[in-house]
Amino acid sequence: MARVRTRKGRRVMRHRRVRTKVSGTSSRPRLAVFRSLNHVYAQIVDDGQGMTLAAASSLEPDIRRQKDGKAKTDVSKLVGELIARRAKEKGVKTVVFDRGGYKFHGRLKSLAGGAREGGLVF
Repeated sequence: MARVRTRKGRRVMRHRRVRTKVSGTSSRPRLAVFRSLNHVYAQIVDDGQGMTLAAASSLEPDIRRQKDGKAKTDVSKLVGELIARRAKEKGVKTVVFDRGGYKFHGRLKSLAGGAREGGLVF
């Protein structure tokens, strides 16, 4: 098998490896995170039905208003709090965290912390 050399390709391979073990159900959906260079996106997904239950990103107007002068990790925490609030509105209390092939540090750790503070249980 050919070796994957690009940074994105290696991340996708790690994500596939994580996804073999992590799956969202109706009782415990998956909190999937994607991180781009400037923004962070989070979705709560029920893999059994193939539905996105809630979503939040750093591009949303209420987060854009709050993010002036803040670091990316602080903005990620706001996104985590927002996704937790939207999940609670849908009746979701516990989730499985899907780190998307990224290391659990920096913006991902901050988003997870914000979601936990918002009331989600991992």
